[in-house]
Amino acid sequence: MKSLLSKLDLSDFIDYFYVFLSRKKPLFIEGDVNLHHKFIKEISKLDFTPPKKVQNLDTQLMHLKKFGVLKIYEIYEFVKIINYFRYLKTLSFEGSVSNWLEKIIIPEEVIKICGYFNQKGELKEDVDDQMYSISVNLERNKDKIRTTLKRLLSSNKLSAYLVDRQIHYINEVESILVRGGFNHVLKATVAGRSSGGFFYVVPNSIESLKKEEAALLSKKDEMIFSYEKSISSTFTKFLKFLSYINKEFDRFDHYQARVQFAKEKDLEFILPSSSSKIILKDFVHPALHDPKPVSVNFEKKILMITGVNAGGKTMLLKSILSSVFLAKYLLPMQIDKHHSKIGHFKDIVAVVDDPQNVKNDISTFAGRMVEFSKLFGKNHFITGIDEIELGTDSDEAASLFKVILEKLLHKNIKIVITTHHKRLASMMATNDEVELMAALYDEVNRKPTYEFLQGTIGKSYAFETAVRYGIPSSVVAEAKEVYGKDKEKLNELIQKNIELELSMREKKRELEKELLKVQKQKRKLEEEKESFDREFYTLKSRYEKSYQEAVEEAKKAAKEQSVPDIHKALNRAYKKKQAVFEVKKEQKKQKIQKGDRVKYGKNRGVVLSLKKDEAMIETDEGIKLRVPLSTLKRSGNIPKIKPKTTDIKVEKPQKSSVTLDLHGLRSQEAVEKLDKFISDALINGFDEVLVYHGIGTGKLAYAVKEFLKIHPKIKSFGDAPIKMGGYGATVVEL
Repeated sequence: MKSLLSKLDLSDFIDYFYVFLSRKKPLFIEGDVNLHHKFIKEISKLDFTPPKKVQNLDTQLMHLKKFGVLKIYEIYEFVKIINYFRYLKTLSFEGSVSNWLEKIIIPEEVIKICGYFNQKGELKEDVDDQMYSISVNLERNKDKIRTTLKRLLSSNKLSAYLVDRQIHYINEVESILVRGGFNHVLKATVAGRSSGGFFYVVPNSIESLKKEEAALLSKKDEMIFSYEKSISSTFTKFLKFLSYINKEFDRFDHYQARVQFAKEKDLEFILPSSSSKIILKDFVHPALHDPKPVSVNFEKKILMITGVNAGGKTMLLKSILSSVFLAKYLLPMQIDKHHSKIGHFKDIVAVVDDPQNVKNDISTFAGRMVEFSKLFGKNHFITGIDEIELGTDSDEAASLFKVILEKLLHKNIKIVITTHHKRLASMMATNDEVELMAALYDEVNRKPTYEFLQGTIGKSYAFETAVRYGIPSSVVAEAKEVYGKDKEKLNELIQKNIELELSMREKKRELEKELLKVQKQKRKLEEEKESFDREFYTLKSRYEKSYQEAVEEAKKAAKEQSVPDIHKALNRAYKKKQAVFEVKKEQKKQKIQKGDRVKYGKNRGVVLSLKKDEAMIETDEGIKLRVPLSTLKRSGNIPKIKPKTTDIKVEKPQKSSVTLDLHGLRSQEAVEKLDKFISDALINGFDEVLVYHGIGTGKLAYAVKEFLKIHPKIKSFGDAPIKMGGYGATVVEL
């Protein structure tokens, strides 16, 4: 894999990814790639603390299997893993991750062992009375040593022999530096000589205290060893559990490293598809700085990239293979994930180097043939071949590689090729399984554009490149004459073809823009028609009802026997008829505007704003509603003033803001501050606010979101966009 990463220029990118792993391991995650992708998506929704660095424990597990005794520091590596799973169980994961964590049951005996250790990986002093006693005595002994040395260094008798008043450690034993003759005033053992001829001595009083310290440390080691045996015995009892949780820790480590890596670099995950299609939209190779994103549609079996020298052909090849590699190992990348699709392949082969060197005693072409011969023994793979014609006669190579490529087409493979062989490209262009792509050149500024045109053969621009890199123009002009007018005309035809294709694509883009405008106008007209239809059917039903009422009145009038009663009934029918026309007349001239009083159902209020077919109204009760314009009626009635029962005044906050920063607050304080902030926002009429809570341990974010779930005035909330804080902020719709 190292060789492939080097060929694809991915080594630095992968090395940086390894930093996020708790312990180094192969990139491949065993199991169902769909399930892994699902776990990564769920984990990325929640903020959590990454695990500490942990050693590989395969050797320790084998040792336990043979009833061996682990050292304290080895035991603590298991404790770190177990404590991390205990921490994960406290987080609010959902879906598959939550179900997975629930199935991991940690035995009580193992949890008890975790309580023996402090944060430094040492046994706690209070884990045992005897252990505590030894620790106390050791501390007392150290105090005695410090006191004794301090007394000696301040002694008047010894001061004449002291070289300095510092404590020197010789063989990890406290000593002092004195001149010759010290033995007249101090009983001590010489521990060494200085470069100046002075003596490092250990006073007898210190020596006796060091012996006591050594005895205490020996007892402590015995105690620790007894714990090592006891814990190792318990671990052997739960060996299957430890093996399981060690494996599951690696699994979560794979997930969390990818999530943290993606968040830091703002990258996206793509699940490899079962098809062999490769569709890249705005993909950026990790090795490039300030790059132009790559977009390519590679659905056929062979993609032949031709065109200008130093125009990005090799990097396009590496980008395609790199995207496949990153998707295969579920590593994040910079890409438009919504419009991209990457197939899954068993193997990735990069033929991008010159195989010739002194050690292997092989020519460039021979080495290429060796690499090509290996391809015939593979299946379901993707390969990239840079400069396919490297190392031999171009005309012979064109015929040879045409046949080789046609034979490989019968396998389940995809091949990306860069070449300057116009002949090979033209020979393969008629094959339905071959896609052509050309690297483009800016004729005006005389430099590559690092852009590509799909569906055509590109010109190499060898002469132009030579001039660009300092070859005299007279030399290049003479070379063109040698090259021949016919071949130069072929290059001109190729260039005209490219220009025509670019022109057609530009026209296509313009037509697509016009089409979008027409479609937008069409949708607008359809919406207006629907609105008119609704209004028409509403009026129609109203008129039909009024008409039927008028007919009923007329029938009643016909049944009346007295002429006055008949006239009265006819008058009522006439009034019904007039009401129809009055409603119609009012409907025609009625146009609701901002500030009008309207009626909506049983509610009355004032229009605050109008937008297309909708209106924002504020009812007399102070409630704001967004309603269809067609459902409103004019209302001239002034709201009745209710008698005041209380003297409550709600004043508009003087300082209003749509953002709230909760960093550094405890959960309870944050919730209280958030409650007041939302009340102020509602009074100010804000529709949307932004709450900053940070990532941290996730407790503050959890408290904020739990409060928002139960607040009656919250319509919705969710994580803010990356530029506005990402997972460290929440957008709230009121």
